[in-house]
Amino acid sequence: MRIAILSDIHANREAFDAALEAVRGHDPDEVVLLGDLVGYGPDPVYVIEKAIDLIARGALCIMGNHDEAVARNLSNMTENARFAAQWTRERLASTHLDFLARLPLSLQSENRLYVHASAERPERWSYIRDVDAAERCLSSTDARFIFCGHTHVPAIYYALPGRRPTHFQPLDNVPAPLSALRRHLVIAGAVGQPRDGNPAACFVLVDTQRREVTMVRVPYDHEETARKIQAAGLPGWLGMRLKIGR
Repeated sequence: MRIAILSDIHANREAFDAALEAVRGHDPDEVVLLGDLVGYGPDPVYVIEKAIDLIARGALCIMGNHDEAVARNLSNMTENARFAAQWTRERLASTHLDFLARLPLSLQSENRLYVHASAERPERWSYIRDVDAAERCLSSTDARFIFCGHTHVPAIYYALPGRRPTHFQPLDNVPAPLSALRRHLVIAGAVGQPRDGNPAACFVLVDTQRREVTMVRVPYDHEETARKIQAAGLPGWLGMRLKIGR
């Protein structure tokens, strides 16, 4: 079984389209959207409607913290994030807002748990940036595989029963093995706003038969997205960071 997992699209049409084109080339059996469809980027309507179409064709989709902020008018975010959330809210129809508000915080498919931030109290939007946070996440579920987004930086944590997890930094476009003995926590990077120094969109491809996971990187026209961000009156840093992957 092949599973394509896309996280943190952030209303970036160019990155989303490029990633989906690459996904189609892999012909996955399942597509999962790990949340943060909106926020930061200039094309929230396009991304939401594309997500709705993917769900109608069988994709899974969960809520991210920016989706919640836009749908429910929350403000515990950075200044740029709050500005973008308000900008986004003003451009969405009630049907779009209702769609975001109804997304689940997590979903489980067989032995795989999908959650935007962490299995440890998903509603708190905790970041998994170190082994301690990974251990708390793994301890909060008995799922064999946990897939998260939120940090915008790809990572894998492996854990043997009764042992602390081990961090592994995956290479771009190089399959990493999935051990038959270990549990796995995979941080999916970001489609629409990578922060690992590589501006190319990132999504996860899981092959359960081969027992491997790949961080697939897809170049896209980030200059066009940055131009649209500036034209929309969104903070300029949101376009600049797309160019440097930070």
